[in-house]
Amino acid sequence: MVTIACDAIDVRLGGRLVLDALSLTLAPGSLVGVIGPNGAGKSTLLRAMTGLVAPDSGGIAIDGVPLPSVPRRDLARRIAYLPQGQTVHWPISVERLVSLGRLPHLAPMSRVGARDATAIERAMERADVLRFRDRPATELSGGERARALLARALAVEAPALLVDEPLAALDPGHQIDVVELLRREAHAGLFVVVVLHDLTTAARYCDRLVLLDAGRIVADGAPLEVLTPERLASVYGVSARIADGLVVPLARIDRPADEA
Repeated sequence: MVTIACDAIDVRLGGRLVLDALSLTLAPGSLVGVIGPNGAGKSTLLRAMTGLVAPDSGGIAIDGVPLPSVPRRDLARRIAYLPQGQTVHWPISVERLVSLGRLPHLAPMSRVGARDATAIERAMERADVLRFRDRPATELSGGERARALLARALAVEAPALLVDEPLAALDPGHQIDVVELLRREAHAGLFVVVVLHDLTTAARYCDRLVLLDAGRIVADGAPLEVLTPERLASVYGVSARIADGLVVPLARIDRPADEA
């Protein structure tokens, strides 16, 4: 099990304050969605939790240990990270692509062993890509590629999985496949945090939502407690109807000047 705690972290990128005194504690067992408008700091938060971006102030701890003190190899075994916009440029097989998830467990110049093969097989089964195992990854559809890349992350067998916008450019059926997979993994005990833009998907599938705006946490809790018409107006600048787990933006409205 993994717990990640952010304590009043500031992150600046190119001189701009992207995360502002953000404090957050996350634990396994529930699907946590990170939502917010463009530029809110969602991707930066995930990158900070993986150690790819260092806070300018404040600190991040994994299981109580400061993140900078965790050896990079150990961190790669404990947190699997799937960034947004992943593409595959080489025509390697899907099985070979998924096997790259075992790299944190392999010594230099070593080969995949029996335990690695089992992890790869299980990851492909969980992501439902076994039937594509011999197909070149460059020939997959967008939905198939998304699941194959997710299988690569699952093959790490890390207790924590951070996924950034995995539903981008997928049709509705493939979106459901991916988010249901993430929810199953979370409910099975994995630490899963996912960045989402579709608010209805976030409301229907996530157990907890963290709403960011301008690098700060605006709300944190159960989806229908976080997603209120007042917050959507303030944070997203839209009027919306929320009913039966559906979030329907109706019109653009002007945000107050001090929130723009």
